[in-house]
Amino acid sequence: MQNSSLSKAPELIASSDLNELTSAVATAFSQRGWTLAVAESCTGGLLAASLTDLAGSSQWFERGYVTYSNAAKAACLQVSPMLIEAEGAVSEAVASAMVLGAQLGSGVTAAISITGIAGPGGGTPEKPVGTVCFGWAVQGADASNRITTTTAHFLGDRQSVRQQAVLFALRGLLQSIT
Repeated sequence: MQNSSLSKAPELIASSDLNELTSAVATAFSQRGWTLAVAESCTGGLLAASLTDLAGSSQWFERGYVTYSNAAKAACLQVSPMLIEAEGAVSEAVASAMVLGAQLGSGVTAAISITGIAGPGGGTPEKPVGTVCFGWAVQGADASNRITTTTAHFLGDRQSVRQQAVLFALRGLLQSIT
């Protein structure tokens, strides 16, 4: 018998229900015996908190890195300061380096990274408030890492941008593992 959460994965990817998305992630990781780490900047631990609100999450959630400063990104995730200087902390290149650092640093099967500008300040014409970059890393059967990145633009206040980023990150994870 197929698990209903996994068989509904395409519908869940469009979901805006945090409980449905976190439950689907929990089911997928539990069934596969996978582990997950997250590296967050603008969400400040909101993604990790959402995932660890689930009973039993310790079976598949390994750790969360809250690397709000550039120095923390370099120290905890081995993101090159030169990369941050060249591309900016809010970039797909840095999201990619963050997710790889989280995955390799924790030895997990998959990882998520989020870096962005939640506001109300900090935006520029090139990167306005609400710009958020994401990374997803999934270990393949051959132990290679498949990394996907994207940038999204969210509207709303600081809390709204952070919440939308968490939902988007979970949808992206489900999409990358199904």
